[in-house]
Amino acid sequence: MENQPVQTPAVPKLNEKLPVRKISLAAKAKRSFMRQRYLYLLLLPGLLYFLIYKYIPMLGLVLAFKDYNPFQGIVESPWVGFAHFEKIFSNSDVLQVIWNTLSLSFLQIVFAFPVPIILAIMLNEVRSQTFKRIVQSVIYLPHFLSWVVVVGITVIFLRSEGLINSMLMAAGLDSVPFLTNPAFFQPLIVLQVIWKEAGWGTIIFLAALSGINPQLYEAAIMDGAGRLKQIWYITLPALKSTILILLILRLGNVLDSGFEQIFLMLNPFNMDVGNVLDTFVYFKGIQQADYGFATAVGLFKGVVGLILVVTANKLAKRFGQEGLY
Repeated sequence: MENQPVQTPAVPKLNEKLPVRKISLAAKAKRSFMRQRYLYLLLLPGLLYFLIYKYIPMLGLVLAFKDYNPFQGIVESPWVGFAHFEKIFSNSDVLQVIWNTLSLSFLQIVFAFPVPIILAIMLNEVRSQTFKRIVQSVIYLPHFLSWVVVVGITVIFLRSEGLINSMLMAAGLDSVPFLTNPAFFQPLIVLQVIWKEAGWGTIIFLAALSGINPQLYEAAIMDGAGRLKQIWYITLPALKSTILILLILRLGNVLDSGFEQIFLMLNPFNMDVGNVLDTFVYFKGIQQADYGFATAVGLFKGVVGLILVVTANKLAKRFGQEGLY
């Protein structure tokens, strides 16, 4: 059998370009999707939640520009343009409600927002892990109680024949109308928020504190820094970006005081100072069936919140801090 010559593959010349296999963007996207399909499957429930409960209901915002009549439907109801928005700024009741909402949000930012930060710093300084876990369990528990339970506890303690007033009268003092005096409404709301949510809010700050390098504290001790100076120069700067992001998010909800808590605490005596935008929308939209005006108030609240978030984010970046995006 004769030896046949072995065929060697052709070697490209130096100036000859190698063939490049072109892959379309659609093929790349499909390949990436198939490779991460299980991650997208995990993402699907969250996307459906926002789509069904957040984005699809936005179609109803058209009611803010119509004089809605349930018998005519959304499409056939007459178009009124910005008439409902003009009513917002010409109605003295709405202006009072906006003032109540802003003042209550301001009090919550000033008094309730710093409490989780202080608690997180205090827990971070605790060296006994057993005591730390016990305290965390105790302060986390109120978060899982509904506002109905929290307001119920408040009423039991502060009503005219409640525990606090019974102790005052036993001491020879006069009974204090905590639930009917308008001056006590906003402080009670802030105290309820602090008691219920302050412990739960420490989770984010404790997570941020866990990322601090322990060598920073050791170096500070070597330099003679005490506890307060370590907190001021190490702990607080480490929390600065987290505090700023949460503050920006809180500003976005400045007109959102929470419906359930306020509604349960309202009564005819404190209505002038306690009626906020959320409850006002309920009274106008549900009880008085003024759907168009109530929708306009809700849309106004959302637009103001969006403007505040965008403005605060830009200011944070201008001062060299990290923003939301």
